Amino acid sequence: MSKTRDALTAILIGGLVAGTLDVGAATLISGAPPGRILQFIAGGLIGKAAANAGGPATMALGLGLQWLMSLIIAGLFVGASLKLQALRKHWPLAGLAYGVPVFLVMEFVVVPLSAHHHVPQFTPEALVKNLAAMMLFGLIIAAAARWRLGE
Repeated sequence: MSKTRDALTAILIGGLVAGTLDVGAATLISGAPPGRILQFIAGGLIGKAAANAGGPATMALGLGLQWLMSLIIAGLFVGASLKLQALRKHWPLAGLAYGVPVFLVMEFVVVPLSAHHHVPQFTPEALVKNLAAMMLFGLIIAAAARWRLGE
């Protein structure tokens, strides 16, 4: 199989699995149902009021946006791993480490620039839980890259 096809497969599998599990992690961390999490994600684009009023349509939009962001994040890691073999060779460490900047960018750039205009404020417990979720996100993407692209 070609390196391009393997890379695309790694992006799709890593991004979709990590993105889907991330919604579950957000549900566990926040206690909100998955539909509410998806509406929150959609609210970043269309605003909170519109997202909450949209029902299943905004949940679908939120899932689509979640997967799009996850595929972009996976694409960045997989692209880098094509150039830096060490990211695949030491994939557990690379994946966990990748989750840290993903967390920082999402929480302190993406969310504040979204329609939510919200600067995150965490308790120590919430910070640890959210950071751990993003580290797991990175680990899943790194595992997919290693699986499809090898060492």
